[in-house]
Amino acid sequence: MNLTRREALSTLAATAALPGAAYNPTLTVQIYVFTQQFAARKQTLAEGMAEAFPAIRRAGYHRVELVDSFFSPELREKTISLLQEHGLECPVAYSGAVVHEAARAEKEIARVLELAGVAKTAGARAINVNPGVKPNQELKTDAELALQAQSLNRLGAALRQRGMRLMTHHHTPELKAHGREWRYQLKHTDPKLVYTCVDTDWALRSGEDPIGMLRESGPRLLSLHLRTGHNGVWAEALEDGDPDYHAIANYLKQSGFSGYLVVELAYEKATRVTRPLEENIRLSREYAERVFGVKA
Repeated sequence: MNLTRREALSTLAATAALPGAAYNPTLTVQIYVFTQQFAARKQTLAEGMAEAFPAIRRAGYHRVELVDSFFSPELREKTISLLQEHGLECPVAYSGAVVHEAARAEKEIARVLELAGVAKTAGARAINVNPGVKPNQELKTDAELALQAQSLNRLGAALRQRGMRLMTHHHTPELKAHGREWRYQLKHTDPKLVYTCVDTDWALRSGEDPIGMLRESGPRLLSLHLRTGHNGVWAEALEDGDPDYHAIANYLKQSGFSGYLVVELAYEKATRVTRPLEENIRLSREYAERVFGVKA
């Protein structure tokens, strides 16, 4: 019998029970879609965050995952002040980092550690790093992957000394060739130092099974980025569609997940936007709370 993708995901979820910790995830929202809005309105980050942070709080969130540019030297004080003013914390800060090149790895590690020091004052307990890609997104060599794994171990160790954790995010390049880079990284980094953030939409777009990636991550799974697509086009809010979040929620509940569930909306040219962004993130929160059984 041939199963649909959704049926296959549901079957995996039903058989994926793992013994252990109680299910207790933390719901947050990613700032990315707001930065798209800032760009469309030709707003600076400083101008945009003054509108975005109160909108996020009104939409019912207490936490926001920020990208590194919000903690740049010229913006960090304003960022921290506005977060405090609107009762928000930043449990995770996100950054890209080119760590597969020897000439850049040292500087990138130092930069991310500086970011961590600043973000920690805003409540950050983890740093989410997306390892940089090659110029044309070609596959990295074995030597480059080995250096990347070593660099991530070093960064993870330094963050642990600061009372923080490192996780790695992915887009589609890391999942080429049956996830060669992602799986190499999983195999060649220390599970006590390097955790994973699975972006469920990018996983699906890459031909991977999101629940399969969650399963492979095992206890290293620290975060999921959540976004909905319909026929390969991003939706304006988190809702039923692709991937199957009901099946994913079942898996997470059975496995005792206690990391971060991050609503990360993103709009592309074909996305049909019919509501204000604040309403869309509110509806996304309500959907996540209902499906995953959590409260923001």
